[in-house]
Amino acid sequence: MPHRLLMRQRLLIFIAVHAMIAVVLTFVAFADEPANRPIREEVWALPMTLPTIAYVVRPVGDGPFPLVIMNHGVSLNQRERSFFPLVEFRDAAMWFARRGYMVVAPSGSGYGAAALDDPEHGIYSVFYSKIGGCDNPNFRDAGFAVALIDKWIIDYMTEQKLIVPDKTIVVGQSAGGWAALALSSQNLPAVRAIITFAAGRGGRVGGKANNNCAPDKLVAATGELGRTARTPMLWIYVENDTFFGPALSNRMHQAYTAAGGSAEYHLLPPFGSDGHFLIDSPEAIPLWAPLVAAFLDNHE
Repeated sequence: MPHRLLMRQRLLIFIAVHAMIAVVLTFVAFADEPANRPIREEVWALPMTLPTIAYVVRPVGDGPFPLVIMNHGVSLNQRERSFFPLVEFRDAAMWFARRGYMVVAPSGSGYGAAALDDPEHGIYSVFYSKIGGCDNPNFRDAGFAVALIDKWIIDYMTEQKLIVPDKTIVVGQSAGGWAALALSSQNLPAVRAIITFAAGRGGRVGGKANNNCAPDKLVAATGELGRTARTPMLWIYVENDTFFGPALSNRMHQAYTAAGGSAEYHLLPPFGSDGHFLIDSPEAIPLWAPLVAAFLDNHE
């Protein structure tokens, strides 16, 4: 089969699959609705500088609504990125939507169908948030690369008059949380507050638990972000996180706040086999929701 035809077929399959997902998600939202605020789920293609597929869940109605952006983590394995789910934390996203937010959870560059590599024909997916080698990791730029996507989403949603201006909350898990930390240092007027779950970079080097890439440099980079950050933050970690354990996350928090950053730190008891994935589990919502609700009450 000619290469161009093959690539075209793959693109059509990608579009068709996401269209079907959008229909199914919308149906599920209405078919199994709780007694509180009704919501709807969709899949959007965002026509930004870097076109992005995003999972969107929002209250039923015309809006505008305050915005929540949810950043997922990363995988350095191309095959894992190709099978990455459209949204890792669907139940958590719906929790925010039922509170009245429009939630936009972008699929990172180089994930899902966009992770397709075809080296034989010189085609490589765009994946630009690697930190480099552990001898000299670039934590800073990896965070700002994803933070830039957040800024584009805020600008686009504002221009389309889909959101309430200046009432954005950014939520991130793992590397997505690290991107949110990077964003905090820029003090965007549109961002009211930032919430992170298990934020960090360079965890589990070689697949080994609590084996971190240059932890001292990660702490130093966190302090550098805190030097200019003034956006209120809520940091949530779990005792049995095998990527960023309590000792490391405490050091990061101390460096961030000592430099001037504003961050409320909470360490939750062990959850599941690895607390790093707390936000992915529906069963974990009762554990973190009271902390997040209280934080939002103070900063909405």
